[in-house]
Amino acid sequence: MKSINPVSGEVIRDYREHAAEEVEHIISDVHTAWLIWRETSFETRSGLMKNAAGLLLRKKEEFAQLMTMEMGKLFSESLAEIEKCAWVCDFYADQAAEMLRDEIIHTDASRSFVAFQPMGTILAVMPWNFPFWQVIRFAAPALMAGNAAVLKHASNVPGCAMAIEELFRDAGFPVNLFRTLMIPSVSVEAVIANPLIAAVTLTGSESAGSQVAALAGKHLKKTVLELGGADPFIVLEDADVDAAASAAVKARMINQGQSCIAAKRFIVVKPVALQFETALKTLFEALRMGDPLEPATQVGPLARPDLADEIEHQVNTSIAAGARLVTGGRRPSLPGCYFEPTILADVGPGMPVYSQETFGPVVSLITARDEEDAIFIANDSLFGLGGCVWTRDLKRGERIARKIESGTMFVNGMTKSDPRLPFGGIKKSGYGRELAGYGIKEFVNIKTIWIGQGISGK
Repeated sequence: MKSINPVSGEVIRDYREHAAEEVEHIISDVHTAWLIWRETSFETRSGLMKNAAGLLLRKKEEFAQLMTMEMGKLFSESLAEIEKCAWVCDFYADQAAEMLRDEIIHTDASRSFVAFQPMGTILAVMPWNFPFWQVIRFAAPALMAGNAAVLKHASNVPGCAMAIEELFRDAGFPVNLFRTLMIPSVSVEAVIANPLIAAVTLTGSESAGSQVAALAGKHLKKTVLELGGADPFIVLEDADVDAAASAAVKARMINQGQSCIAAKRFIVVKPVALQFETALKTLFEALRMGDPLEPATQVGPLARPDLADEIEHQVNTSIAAGARLVTGGRRPSLPGCYFEPTILADVGPGMPVYSQETFGPVVSLITARDEEDAIFIANDSLFGLGGCVWTRDLKRGERIARKIESGTMFVNGMTKSDPRLPFGGIKKSGYGRELAGYGIKEFVNIKTIWIGQGISGK
């Protein structure tokens, strides 16, 4: 496996793949570690998770540089990602015991309750776009719940995968409790089939999720899937248009647009459509493209050449189908996997940028007649991950948020994940939830315990 810098195309480092026999030994070692770990106290687990949070903060510049070098994320965004990882570690270190406390249920028993017990070793199949956050937001609750984990990370971020394994080891967790499998995607099937794997979580594309879900279903193993998105960003006629446009830049451009919950379909009601387009165009054309390690850079490269090819194809096909190019739309004369920040207007059904997930710096402007039409367009999607609505009327915003078919909706704010709130999607954006109390209970055995009267009546 090769770690390749998307700015220069240079190989950073080669990593040796694990052979099938090695994978089996690793999974066995992880299972052995879990048999002991599941008996540890929440106090013990919490102390080690606090250690991990501290290590993340102490080594954040090192980890951030690794992310930026491997997949092109802006260095400032990489730093923020590591800080968020520390936050989720601290959050579950503090909250897990209460979240998984026995739940007393009054029945005809002398005592009955629900216990939340660890399932075993969880396989995490994770993507490259947030190479630390996607893993840590799964691992923190999973380990605090008493589970163990094996990670199959994206093949273009092997350095991040190994760094996360080392992080948990250096924090004092058992050596084999969290391990990275250096394997290609074709080897995932054998891992899922391994009887020591209890469940699977995947963050990635719709096609990858479908394949993993089918394989896990074949072996009767639970899955949690966080898949693609085509999130609506709805701007109503009573919105603060300038504020919405300013937020739209970050909502679309975070991580060069390579985010499942990045705003992708900008649905603007007709009375303010031109005003919003003009404001957004001005902001987009002011963005500075360059080396993601440089502080002044606002737009870095896409993570791989094929991703730049795909976004270029979606843009060109949409223009040919009638979309109007407002700005951008080209690959600049820079080495690496760059694509200009792009705005397409007059977007409608039948165009790739209307119906597909666009994983890059491209805005799709869709004009709606009114509020009702905006809601229809927002729900006219196979995806249902996140979204947001902009209006000065908060009650109106809440009413609309309830009508959008998605797992998350924000009013007057860009969609983002937060350890305190559940995160996940519906429709082809997946199922199950991560984060908050809902996330930590995805990979536990929710066990009913009913206790009658003893022989002596006690």
